[in-house]
Amino acid sequence: MAADVVPHAVEHAVSHSSEAAAHLPAAHGAAHAGSGIPELPNVITLLSNRWHDQPFISWLHRWENLVFALIIAALLSAVAWRYGRKPATIPQGWQNLLELLVEGTDRFVQSIAGPSGRRHTPFIGTLFLYIWLMNLSSLLPGMKPATSSLNTTIGLALVVFGYVQWTRIRELGLGTYLDHMAGSPRFEDVAAAPLPLKLVLLPIKLFVAVLLVLLELLGELIKPISLSLRLGFNVFAEEVLLAVLVGLGISAGAVLHLPAGLPLQLFVVPLVLIFSTVQALVFSLLSMVYIALLSPHGAEHRH
Repeated sequence: MAADVVPHAVEHAVSHSSEAAAHLPAAHGAAHAGSGIPELPNVITLLSNRWHDQPFISWLHRWENLVFALIIAALLSAVAWRYGRKPATIPQGWQNLLELLVEGTDRFVQSIAGPSGRRHTPFIGTLFLYIWLMNLSSLLPGMKPATSSLNTTIGLALVVFGYVQWTRIRELGLGTYLDHMAGSPRFEDVAAAPLPLKLVLLPIKLFVAVLLVLLELLGELIKPISLSLRLGFNVFAEEVLLAVLVGLGISAGAVLHLPAGLPLQLFVVPLVLIFSTVQALVFSLLSMVYIALLSPHGAEHRH
């Protein structure tokens, strides 16, 4: 009986918060328009509700995930430029913190891929910080975590996939790379066969080689895609949880006749901090493992 009461109470609270949103601008957007999925309001959503007929605002609303991702990228770039342009000999303040992050990331990468993996530190470090800050942006009023959208996380997966393939081509050479992807086919048997048989065997072996390359690429693409799905759905669940708690807080405030809703979402802020960090760390860790497994130097390190 209690198991039935709780879902109905939550559904009623979210529905009530959606009605209250029409009168409380701070709560507007707690439920995603037309989908019924709770969503915290952000700056672009509020602008779209106020000036929905403006072409630029409509464009921002359509591409809001990209806009918020670019905001985080611009923030990271500005901090890196500010403290990396003319670093002090004796680091202090933010520079000291950033150097600790860089050194920790470098040790983390080398613990997985060995000393030769240091060249991947800039990529993995940037990937971790970018995902981490996007995840944490859900706690900032007016912001939205771009990683709650699969468009963003799949884009990150494609970047990891492209980086890995580019690294392998750079290390092995294009010919060796394609030969490895095709299963290292050999044509001695075709050369020794009679001419009529050659005309049959050669197209078959070429077809199998091309098919193996495509299957190998597909298999390697699936690995980062699986990471992107894990990241996207977890961050999306965090955002929905925050929105539901905000809705419940607004409902509780209305029932108790309070001037503002109860800040129930504050109780899960520590969990969001932990989960956001863990999700960024898992994505970066498994990406580094993926790179190390496909790298010849990584193979030597494992041996």
